[in-house]
Amino acid sequence: MSILEMKGISKSFPGVKALQGIELVVRKGEVHGLLGANGAGKSTLMKVLSGVIQPDEGEISFKNEKVKFSSPLDAQQKGIVIIHQELSLVPMLSVAENIFLGRLFGSKYNVNWKEVHEKAKYYLKQVGTDINPSTIVRDLSVAQMQQVEIAKALSFNADLIIMDEPSAVLSGAELNQLFETIETLTEKGVTVIYISHRLEEIDRICDRLTIMRDGKVVETRIVKETSREEIIKGIVGRDMDEEYPTMEVIEHGEEILSVQNLSLKGKLRNVSFQLKKGEILGIAGLVGAGRTEIARCIFGADKFDKGEIVYKGNKIKVSNPRKAIELGIALVPEDRKEHGLITKFSLNRNFTMAALKKINRFGFLHRFKENEASKSLIQTLKIKTPSIHQLALNLSGGNQQKVVVAKYLFSDADILILDEPTRGVDVGARREIYTVIQDLVKNGKSVLLISSDWPELIALSDRIVVLHEGRIKGELAGSEASPEKILQQALV
Repeated sequence: MSILEMKGISKSFPGVKALQGIELVVRKGEVHGLLGANGAGKSTLMKVLSGVIQPDEGEISFKNEKVKFSSPLDAQQKGIVIIHQELSLVPMLSVAENIFLGRLFGSKYNVNWKEVHEKAKYYLKQVGTDINPSTIVRDLSVAQMQQVEIAKALSFNADLIIMDEPSAVLSGAELNQLFETIETLTEKGVTVIYISHRLEEIDRICDRLTIMRDGKVVETRIVKETSREEIIKGIVGRDMDEEYPTMEVIEHGEEILSVQNLSLKGKLRNVSFQLKKGEILGIAGLVGAGRTEIARCIFGADKFDKGEIVYKGNKIKVSNPRKAIELGIALVPEDRKEHGLITKFSLNRNFTMAALKKINRFGFLHRFKENEASKSLIQTLKIKTPSIHQLALNLSGGNQQKVVVAKYLFSDADILILDEPTRGVDVGARREIYTVIQDLVKNGKSVLLISSDWPELIALSDRIVVLHEGRIKGELAGSEASPEKILQQALV
C-alpha cells in the first residue's frame, strides 16, 4: 500500500528545468532509496515534498489524500519531516529543548520541564537510544545528534521521514547505529526516503530505489533484484567498469612532509608520520579520532600544543591558512559551505581567491586570466554550471565540492590535504575527482587523503595510517588494507 504518490511534478528556475514530470510512489513502512548524480533533481524534489518550494505542475497524494504544502511547518504538521545533511540542532541547548524547540509545554511564562523531559525521553526511546534529555547537544557524538534529529521528527508524529545523506559523517559502529535506528522506525510503521551516494548502504538498508537523472525519473526497482552495475549505469547514463579506479603505480620522490609528535589537548597525542613526493597517504579512523584536527593543525587553522612540522627539509611554523597556502600547502575542508566556499561569490571569484597573485597585474586583477582559468577548471572537473559567473550557492552539493577542489588546483599547491573530498558526490563525479587526484600525484604533488569511505581510501592510498582517540594505532600498505583491518585498528 502506498503512503505517497507524486504525479507529474515539474519545476523550473531561470534557465533550468529542475524537474520534468516526476512520478514517484513510496510504499508505507519501506525504506525507499533516492539516487542520482549531483544536479539530478533529488534535492529539488524533496524540497517540493517538504513544502520548501512549490511545484509549477503536478499533484501530491499523502495517506490517500491530495495535499499542497505551503511551508515546511505545514508538511511537518501533516506528517512529513526532512532531516538535512547539515543537522539543524542548536548546540548550546539541551536535547529536550532541541526536540521541542518553539513548542515547549506549559503556560505562557512557565515551561513544564518535567513534561518536556518525559516526552523527550519517550521519543528518544522510539529511536532506540537512552540519551539523557538534559544533555547539552554540543556534548553528543554526531551519531547521537542524528538520533536527536530523528526523535525531533517523530515528535511531529511523522509518518514519512526524508533523510538526506544521513551517513555522510559516520563510519563503523556509528553507521550501524544509524541503520538500527532506521530499522526501529520501519518496524513501527514509519516510512523513510533515504538519499545517499553510497551504494553499499542502498544495498543494505533500502527495500526499493528510484534513480533520477537530469530532472527525470529513470526507473524504480527492487533493491535485491538490482545489481551495482545496473544502479551505476542508471545514475550516470552509461556503463562504468568500476566504482573505484585502478591507480597507476607511481615512483615516490624524497620526503616532502614530516609530522613529529603533534599534540593538541583532548584531540591529538604524539602523532607522527611522513609524506613523500608523489604519494597518497590515507588517514583513517572513526568519527572523533582526530583526522580533521591533523589537517587543521598542518594547515594553520588550529594551533597545536607541541610537536613539529618539517616541510621540504625545513622546520616550519604555520600561523594561519594564508601562510600555509603561500608555502604550498592546501586544505579541501570537510565542511565545504562553512570553510571552503563563499557561497554568495561567483565561481570565478571562488576559484581564484586562494591565489590572487597568479592573476595580479600591476596591483589589479587580470579578469581575462581569471576567466580563462575558470573555464579550464570547469572543463577539467566537469562542473555543471551555465556560467563562470554563477553564484556558488546555486550549484548542487557535489558541484560545490568540485569548486573547492578546483580552488586549490588553481593555487598549484605541492601538498593537498583532502578531507572527505567525495562526501555527497555522485558516482560519476567521484570518478572525475579520482582522476584529478591521480593526475596530481603523476605531476609530483603529494596528497593527504582523509575519508570515512574506507573502500575509497583503500583504492586510492599508497599507505594508510589509522587513528584511534587521537593516536596513530597502525599503518597499512594500500595493497594489504581492508575495511576489516582498518576497523580492527580503529577500535583498539
